[in-house]
Amino acid sequence: MCKALNSVIKCKAAVLWGTNQPFSIEDIEVAPPKAKEVRVKILATGICGTDDHVIKGTMVSKFPVIVGHEAVGIVESVGEEVTTVRPGDKVIPLFLPQCRECNPCRNPEGNLCIRSDLTGRGVLADGTTRFTCKDKPVQHFMNTSTFTEYTVLDESSVAKIDAEAPPEKACLIGCGFSTGYGAAVKTAKVSPGSTCAVFGLGGVGLSVVMGCKAAGASRIIGIDINKDKFQKALDVGATECINPRDFTKPISEVLSDMTGNTVQYTFEVIGRLETMVDALSSCHMNYGTSVVVGAPPSAKMLSYDPMLLFTGRTWKGCVFGGWKSRDDVPKLVTEFLEKKFDLGQLITHTLPFHNISEGFELLYSGQRYVWRLLTLSHGLLLDFGICKYTHFF
Repeated sequence: MCKALNSVIKCKAAVLWGTNQPFSIEDIEVAPPKAKEVRVKILATGICGTDDHVIKGTMVSKFPVIVGHEAVGIVESVGEEVTTVRPGDKVIPLFLPQCRECNPCRNPEGNLCIRSDLTGRGVLADGTTRFTCKDKPVQHFMNTSTFTEYTVLDESSVAKIDAEAPPEKACLIGCGFSTGYGAAVKTAKVSPGSTCAVFGLGGVGLSVVMGCKAAGASRIIGIDINKDKFQKALDVGATECINPRDFTKPISEVLSDMTGNTVQYTFEVIGRLETMVDALSSCHMNYGTSVVVGAPPSAKMLSYDPMLLFTGRTWKGCVFGGWKSRDDVPKLVTEFLEKKFDLGQLITHTLPFHNISEGFELLYSGQRYVWRLLTLSHGLLLDFGICKYTHFF
């Protein structure tokens, strides 16, 4: 096993210096990996709605920080005691680690590893950062930080994948695709012949549609206020699409009338409290299952009529599609290479890395999808020489 070179790497990164500030392309220093850590050269990464939450201040983070968490890279070097990857391996960084030791990791139904950093801790397992810019420490983001040419991760946050996987497509498995697809096939366990309704047709919503189709659903209804998304949803497997603004009735009544009250599975893929309740109300009152896929706004409380659950409905949450990251991500990559699903349908644009801010402007303009706004479509690639950046949400 090759060990880490005892040298600092200087490279480019997109640094956020504060809330509501633009990205700044900076020269940074990336320290060598310590014990049980891996240094990775990023080949492709995605812009996710979660990254935008940090910009807007709706997700807790320390600054300065390097965000980004949906990527493919090559292992450059490893620290002592690393046993699962070696230099040259192609890998996907994991915002949801799998230590294989904690209670959630050991439970067959669990996947929220205790080493996850969803609260903005901003450092690796030893409590320190590997990034420096202008002599100041720069924080990590969700154990990953992929808006940089090189990053350092804990070994539990790295999954080795097939060397043949194309980075610009496989990077979508690092977050958005796996979250949506898994919500259908793993969390909800959609049954053959069933009727599903998907609220929100952005990249993750489209992935839910793909999952429902793969599971054998006979009717998949896409729901969005942007009709420009409908054709793509139909292309990936939706059987019909509707805009709630075209009706005066509540969407739950519309769906009941359309289907004869047979919607068994609903998915909220937006992250709005109101649509979470709408989705719950829209599945069958006795045997229906509704899955919350969209990340909810922080520091907000949800109110709903408890009778919605008393009658028998099941309401479930979903983190990373329910997958155990290090175990399941390589399998999903293999399924992609076997053409069991087409990730290319989720990509639409290519930009140079130094135009990363333009990628977020596309997100805000309505050409892209944001979790909470229901305004965008599917994918974007950003290319900056040795790296490509894929905007998925």
